[in-house]
Amino acid sequence: MAKELKDLTKRSENYSSWYNELVVKADLAEQSDVRGCMVIKPYGYAIWEKMQRVLDDKFKETGVQNAYFPLLIPKSFLSKEAEHVEGFAKECAVVTHYRLKTNEDKTGVVVDPAAKLEEELIIRPTSETIIWNTYKNWIQSYRDLPILCNQWCNVMRWEMRTRLFLRTAEFLWQEGHTAHATREEAEERAKLMLKVYADFAEQYMAVPVVQGVKSETERFAGALDTYTIEAMMQDGKALQSGTSHFLGQNFGKAFNVQFINKDNKLEYAWATSWGVSTRLMGALIMTHSDDNGLVLPPKLAPIQVVIVPIYKNAEQLKAIDEKVEGIVARLRALGISVKYDNADNKRPGFKFADYELKGVPVRLVMGGRDLENNTVEVMRRDTLEKETRTCDGIEDYVKTLLDEIQDNIYAKAKSYRDAHIYECDNYEDFKERVKEGGFFLCHWDGTAETEAKIKEDTQATIRCVPFEFEQTPGVDMVSGKPAKCRVLIARSY
Repeated sequence: MAKELKDLTKRSENYSSWYNELVVKADLAEQSDVRGCMVIKPYGYAIWEKMQRVLDDKFKETGVQNAYFPLLIPKSFLSKEAEHVEGFAKECAVVTHYRLKTNEDKTGVVVDPAAKLEEELIIRPTSETIIWNTYKNWIQSYRDLPILCNQWCNVMRWEMRTRLFLRTAEFLWQEGHTAHATREEAEERAKLMLKVYADFAEQYMAVPVVQGVKSETERFAGALDTYTIEAMMQDGKALQSGTSHFLGQNFGKAFNVQFINKDNKLEYAWATSWGVSTRLMGALIMTHSDDNGLVLPPKLAPIQVVIVPIYKNAEQLKAIDEKVEGIVARLRALGISVKYDNADNKRPGFKFADYELKGVPVRLVMGGRDLENNTVEVMRRDTLEKETRTCDGIEDYVKTLLDEIQDNIYAKAKSYRDAHIYECDNYEDFKERVKEGGFFLCHWDGTAETEAKIKEDTQATIRCVPFEFEQTPGVDMVSGKPAKCRVLIARSY
């Protein structure tokens, strides 16, 4: 067994260590020398690229276009929307100077005091302010609306406690920003993009999610409503995996974005913003993977099928090469990404362990006897089951198997998630059980005081008011007051 697997901490022993080690050992990412920032390695970035392609196509199907806006935001822009600046002030990285110079003894460089900026610039934590300052120049009439823009970029939020993919000072994401003529249209767009995220999570990531709306305390800074998808990790904690915000006219008013409506009257534009980030990589890892390494859904796996030969000599390898060449071509003709690893610098056992660690969904192995019998060994990563199949029609079998694996890992994750959703209206019971993880459906009186007490007592938060669960009358388990709604409460990342 490869060394990478031998010293991978078991999930049951220390889930946090297991995750951190797996990210590094599977060649997804590593810490950089810049505090709180990560290096996404080629294999990890290949997964992110697949996510990007799918999401980008889904956005464009709804009429969204890609654009790019500046990395640096004048500090005065942030102060124009009070809730927004308050929400991000503690996370902002500030640029104060634009030049360095050699120090007096010529041994290094220092900031040139003469190069101080007239106005300090913020490295974007999010782009509502710079984008709405730009939209001011694009919008004069209702005929200019809607504007449906998205950008793929990096952002900086000065996190004190970081974890690869889940929470880093710099991360990659997409942020959509739309402007509309009516409240109804903006709210419809915000809900539509939430559905896009939910469909992507379930159909491509094989991650079941709960859709809902955030409480006022938990909503995005400057939003009137924040819609969210919440996923459950294997330790029972929640991971917010995508958000879509109805911003009302807050940013339209802050940046004076007005238009002449159909009644020939001036009105402020209505706004939404929505985004997902490389945090989705963390969701992918923690939802499916096991003690042997990654388990990747075939739709997002950089390599869907790996083929490894086992041979005694160069002549036998040549014969296997010729046989496999046709299999590879037929698999690729079906749109399947395949790698034939006949490199002689690693033993087959090491290759098996390495591809298992990296979560390649299907492994084919061909040895001398297989060559004689026109067979190949097939192993599926999700269950580790092996079988020997004829090479005749193997490409169609593998294509069907990939679909089956995709469906199976979703069903497994959903079964786990559903089994760990609990109805609970007894606070003492809740305080004990929430320590073990899970989603708790509880009645809530709608007050920030009750919400704060739950967080203080249990480190759990109201994740959302879920759409899929029935809203029933009841009593708040903390205050004893009549409930305004049922909410989903959980500890989270």
